Parts: sequence; C-alpha cells; structure tokens
Amino acid sequence: MLIAIPLLLIPVVLYNIVVLFGGSSTGGMAEADAILRDPLFSIPMTSGALWNVGSGDLILLLGLVLLFFELIKSTSSQRVAIINHALSMILFIVVLVEFLLLRGFATSTFFLIVMMILLDVLAGFIVTIISSRKDFDFGGH
Repeated sequence: MLIAIPLLLIPVVLYNIVVLFGGSSTGGMAEADAILRDPLFSIPMTSGALWNVGSGDLILLLGLVLLFFELIKSTSSQRVAIINHALSMILFIVVLVEFLLLRGFATSTFFLIVMMILLDVLAGFIVTIISSRKDFDFGGH
C-alpha cells in the first residue's frame, strides 16, 4: 500500500517546510522567493562562472527525479496504480489551491512542481486508458 503514495508528495512537503518554517517569524511566507533563491552552495564551472544552487533548485531536481519514477510506476497494471492515480489527483488539487490562494506559494518554483504533478496525473490516466484499451482489443479478437 505504501507504493500507492505519490512520490511527488516529497518535494511538496519540502517546499511547504521551507516556505512555512524557513523564514523569519515576521514574514516567512512573504520571503519564500528569497529563501528558495538564496544560494546554498556554488559550483565553479569550466567557463569561470559560478553556478549558484539554491534550495528551490534542489527541490526541483528532486521533483524531476521523482517524476521519472512516478511515470515508471504509472505503467504498472496493478490495482494499487488506481489508488496512486487518485491520490495524485488529490495532491494536484491541494497544490493548485496552495498556488492560487497562498502568498508564499506563488513562485515559479512551486508552479513547476504543480506542473510536474499535473504531468504525473495526466500520464497516469493516459497510460491506464491505453493499457485497458489494449486489453479490451486483445480480448475482442
């Protein structure tokens, strides 16, 4: 049953922690964009430039990696995949509401997380429809 939990919940939880608890006590949500963009570390590039990596960048990287695994999970024909699709849809609704209604969530970083979850939802339903259609076609001949 643990496999049914959407992996993209992890970057959403991390983002919520950074935004809700990462700022000062006076305006944590208002400072969300600055918190996410402030460099955690820099990587010197061959060109001589410094690549500044912030917490928002790391959350997005984690989200992309987890999206890959979610897409692989969506190809499963197990019954638990249906629960995963439903939970992914609920997660999408929650993050969309956060993005639209909460000040600290109206950032490009969170928008990209929302889009990753939308892609997961769409891919899950599309894969399910295609695989059930193939099963139906195969059974009919």
